[in-house]
Amino acid sequence: MKIVAMLGSPRAQSNSTTLARAFLKGAAELGAETREYLLNQMDFQGCQGCGGCKTKSEICLKEDEMSAALAEAKAADVLVLASPVYFGDVSGQMKCFFDRTYSYLNPDFSSRVPAGKQAVVILVQANPDEKQFDDIFPRYERWLKLYGYDPVHLLRVTGVREPGVVKQHAALMDRVAALARKVAGPPPEPPPKIKKPLQPVSGASGQTAY
Repeated sequence: MKIVAMLGSPRAQSNSTTLARAFLKGAAELGAETREYLLNQMDFQGCQGCGGCKTKSEICLKEDEMSAALAEAKAADVLVLASPVYFGDVSGQMKCFFDRTYSYLNPDFSSRVPAGKQAVVILVQANPDEKQFDDIFPRYERWLKLYGYDPVHLLRVTGVREPGVVKQHAALMDRVAALARKVAGPPPEPPPKIKKPLQPVSGASGQTAY
């Protein structure tokens, strides 16, 4: 299994990055191959609106450091999007990446992404009110499912601000480890088949047969 993570925070040791790296570590321990991209350290631009990915090519025509990342993310079995919440949305860095995934769609909006993939969305906000900004995930989930990612897992954390503070929350880190096992671990064994007891059948002679 190949997992590619797009890290959208401008703070290298941010809470969203910390959670994403913990997820990647747990998945790697289960045998997954992992790769991360720190978007803030990459030289790239957002979608230029040229339409070239619909009329001239099946990939984004903008050539920069995002080109290879887009291809690797598209080929991966699991795509991880980790971002802080800024001004009621993902970070600008993450939004610029996500706009470039417009190239994952054909002109008729069918997907160019191979089927059978999963996505993980990690959102972290300082505001402790869970009702605030709860519209972010459904908007991105809609597009991810249009691309064919299913299921789309959500790890959302509220009420944290200082970089790396999530590491102090054992229950939260346990949730991350559990999510890594769910996504990258072996599939659960099917439940055992329950043998139904034989029902007696009366024969023509009146004797009961089993």
